[in-house]
Amino acid sequence: MSRRTTSRGIAGTTWSFWLFVGPFVIGLLIFSYLPILWSLVLSFFEAQNTVTPTKFVGVQNYVDMLTDDNFLSSLGTFSVFALFIVPLTFVLSLALALLVNQVKVARAFFRSVFFLPTACSYVVASLIWKLSIFNGVRFGLANTVLGWFGIEQIAWLSTVDPPWYWIPIITVRLWLQLGFYMILFIAGLQRISPALYEAAYVDGAKPGWQVFRHITWPQLRATAVAVLILNLIAAYQAFDEFYNLLGNVNFARPPLVYLYGISLGTIQDLGRGSAGALILAAIIMVVTLLQNKIFGFGKAGD
Repeated sequence: MSRRTTSRGIAGTTWSFWLFVGPFVIGLLIFSYLPILWSLVLSFFEAQNTVTPTKFVGVQNYVDMLTDDNFLSSLGTFSVFALFIVPLTFVLSLALALLVNQVKVARAFFRSVFFLPTACSYVVASLIWKLSIFNGVRFGLANTVLGWFGIEQIAWLSTVDPPWYWIPIITVRLWLQLGFYMILFIAGLQRISPALYEAAYVDGAKPGWQVFRHITWPQLRATAVAVLILNLIAAYQAFDEFYNLLGNVNFARPPLVYLYGISLGTIQDLGRGSAGALILAAIIMVVTLLQNKIFGFGKAGD
C-alpha cells in the first residue's frame, strides 16, 4: 500500500469522524460550555434584569449567597434528600439486579418491567403521586390503605411536623430511577467471569453472602462507584419532583428552585444566581472527587 493511499485513508477516517462527532461537539460548546463560561463571568458582576454585565463587584455575589439563610437552607434540604435517596437507590437497585440476574425464565421481561418507569416524565410521575397517591384526602391511595387499618388521614404534602412530604418525594424518585441503576448493575454482573465463581466453589466457598462478599462485590466496584456518582449528582440537581409536589415552599426547597427564583423570578438577579449555581457545582465536584478518593475509582484492576 502506497503512502499516498494510506494518507487518503487516514484523511477520510478523520473527515468521517468529525462529520459524525462535529454536530455534537458544536452543540456541547454552544449549549453547555459557553453558558457555563458566561455564568462564571456574570457571577463577578452586578447583572440584575439583564444578561449583560454592568458593574464589577468581585466576589460579593458569592459572599451574598453564602450568607443567604434561604440558600443555606436549600443546601440543607438537598443534603437531607441526598442522604436518603443515594443509599436507598444504591441498595435497592443492587438487590433488584442480583434478583433479576438470577432469574432463569423471562429475564428480559423482568428487566423491562423494572426499567419501564425510567421512560416516564418526572413531571407526570410527580403529578400522579400528588393527585392520586398522596393527595392528603381520603380518596388518595395512601390514605385509603391507612384507613383499612384504622389510621387517620395524613396531609402528606402540607405538614411540616412531622415532615411527611419526604415520603412522596423519596418514593417517586425511587420509582423513576431504580430501573436505570438496576440495568447498570446487571451490566456489571454480566461482565464477571463464571470461572471466578467456579474457582470459588472449588475452594469451598458457600453460595450466597460469602460468594457475594469475596467475588461479586469486588468485581462490581467500578460499577458501584459509577452508580454512586451518577446518583449523587442527580440528587443534587433535583427539581421536578420538589416543584411539582410542593411548589416553591420554604420548608422543602432544593437549591435549583431557589436559584431559579433569584435568576428568573421577580428579582431576576443573574449575578447572584450564577454565583449560587457555581457554588452548587463546586460542591458536587468536591463531593464526587472525595467519593472517588474513598472508593479508589480508576485504580488499576477496575
